[in-house]
Amino acid sequence: MDFGKFATSYLQELKSVLDEFDTDRFVQLVRALLAAYEKEQTIFIMGNGGSGTTASHFVCDLNKGCCLDLDKKFKVMCLNDNLPSLLAYANDMSYEAVFVEQLKNFFKKGDLVIGISGSGNSENVLQAIRFAGAHGGKTAGISGYAGGKLADLVEIPFVARIDDMQKVEDVHMIVVHIIMQAVYAELHPGAAGAKPC
Repeated sequence: MDFGKFATSYLQELKSVLDEFDTDRFVQLVRALLAAYEKEQTIFIMGNGGSGTTASHFVCDLNKGCCLDLDKKFKVMCLNDNLPSLLAYANDMSYEAVFVEQLKNFFKKGDLVIGISGSGNSENVLQAIRFAGAHGGKTAGISGYAGGKLADLVEIPFVARIDDMQKVEDVHMIVVHIIMQAVYAELHPGAAGAKPC
């Protein structure tokens, strides 16, 4: 195998997806996050596998990266980070219930719930989104392929439209980092050119 050629091909395909970046949905996502921040509402983010690590990274970027030096903070929770709770719900109920059961403890009307799912069809993510929507929450989904059920279920769907899980996850991480820098810039209007760390 020509690994250099393979890498070039991979990057060309990834670039083709980024060339179709949905800026309208991106703007909606950023505005929803900033609205939750202004109203001091909680933002819940979740995913499985690679999407779970993206969710964890997203939470860190918002909680620490965007407002470390500010008195007012984001209130963001990652529902896939509490391993004992995940295992307890999965063992005693079902894996499909691991996110929605946590929401039942903390969710309040008006909170923002973001599901990340490469396929858009992760049932545990869908159950949490359905719960949030039925109880007055704002919902967003970050998915890939054709969007899956998640894109049809949420108010704000962002879809990386490519049938390749790794490239879907690449795009999702890029979205998270663009969001972080956009939010940081909005919250630091006097720090032109400054970047979060």
